[in-house]
Amino acid sequence: MLRSIAACALAGAAAVNAIATISVKGSKFFTSDGNQFYVKGIAYQLVPDDPLIDATQCGLDAALMKTIGTNSIRVYHVDPKEDHTKCMSAFADAGIYIWLDLDTFNTQIEQTEPKWNETQRDAFAAVMDEFQQYDNLAGFFVGNEVLTTGNGSIAAPYVKAAARDLKAHRDAKKYRNIPIGYSAADIATLRPMLQNYLACGSNASEAIDFFSLNAYSWCGTSDYRTSGYYMLEANSTSYNIPIFLSETGCNTFRPRTFEDQTAIFGDMADTWSGSIIYEWIEEANNYGIVSYGTKVDPASPSAPPDGFPRSGTPTPVNPDFANLSYVWKTLNPTGVKESAYNPTNSAPECPPATSGVWEVNPTSALPILGQTYNAQVATATASSSGTSRPSGTASGSAGQASASSTGGATDGLSRELTGAGAALAAVMAVFAWL
Repeated sequence: MLRSIAACALAGAAAVNAIATISVKGSKFFTSDGNQFYVKGIAYQLVPDDPLIDATQCGLDAALMKTIGTNSIRVYHVDPKEDHTKCMSAFADAGIYIWLDLDTFNTQIEQTEPKWNETQRDAFAAVMDEFQQYDNLAGFFVGNEVLTTGNGSIAAPYVKAAARDLKAHRDAKKYRNIPIGYSAADIATLRPMLQNYLACGSNASEAIDFFSLNAYSWCGTSDYRTSGYYMLEANSTSYNIPIFLSETGCNTFRPRTFEDQTAIFGDMADTWSGSIIYEWIEEANNYGIVSYGTKVDPASPSAPPDGFPRSGTPTPVNPDFANLSYVWKTLNPTGVKESAYNPTNSAPECPPATSGVWEVNPTSALPILGQTYNAQVATATASSSGTSRPSGTASGSAGQASASSTGGATDGLSRELTGAGAALAAVMAVFAWL
């Protein structure tokens, strides 16, 4: 049955069917029809390089996703040189939007010795240039979990510079106003400062359009307070841009019941704009809600190294798949009409530099294209200004720096395809595969 549905979806794939576009107004997302948009999404990265070029597979997956009310997927890596029309059409026909990361394994911003150069900017722009044509492209991420420590906060200005330059590229090319944001690791000591810093300032062209969080604190039979979700809400009520969970779905206790969704689409729905469940495909990390067949011996011919098939007819992994379906069907916030919404929240104050916690000078200019962080210069600047730790300023590098060659695919995978520590081992095996 799924294959016949997919065939119908692909029959008109010559052009992506019309679907309302997504934009930002104040702290909310709206469709071009004027309705508030809440993300009901699933992380979707079947293969490391690009899951949006196999039209048949996209059709099969989109058809099954539609049955449980999915309206979004998050894709972490794509190849901008490929043609994505048929896959984007299959998802559009199912009413599903794509939230897409712009970086690649070689161009992502690193928190150790961060930089932002033409190589990175051009690679990000190539992805934007390819996907801006699709109406169901909902938004772009300029980074995923770049900052994970207080010392790593020196990378925040580079994330913000990337957003600034990609927004400038979008506007110069006269693309529609596609939202550009950031996906953060949920680190309690870092989150409030990072959340505010990326949105702060009087110049909107230098701020992100939305902020999102990879959070796995609601596990098993937790609740709104025990999980810390009440603090997520409290820290966001006056936020001036949309905020949502870009990864969630703790699997410490099985089966997963996804009860956190009741809070996200209930008590938090006036502030938060939904969530993305991690993840679609079942692999060794046990986060998947579908499988493509029984695990095989990784040593067998043509088998993926982890033994988990990555194409074919998607089969629900129950009870998790059924549990998510049930929860989502009971949660349908309508929000507010765009015409009736008059946002009043202003941009937050830029957080002050705090030794060992947030080492970014709130008055420092953002890095210009071609700059690389220089700790010695930053330390000297901090000393002259009376602060005790580096301020997060950057020094210019001569010429065009090359994209980082450190880390490799395995390290990139662990950073890009998981927000939970339990997921690392399986994902590393997959990226070593290709």
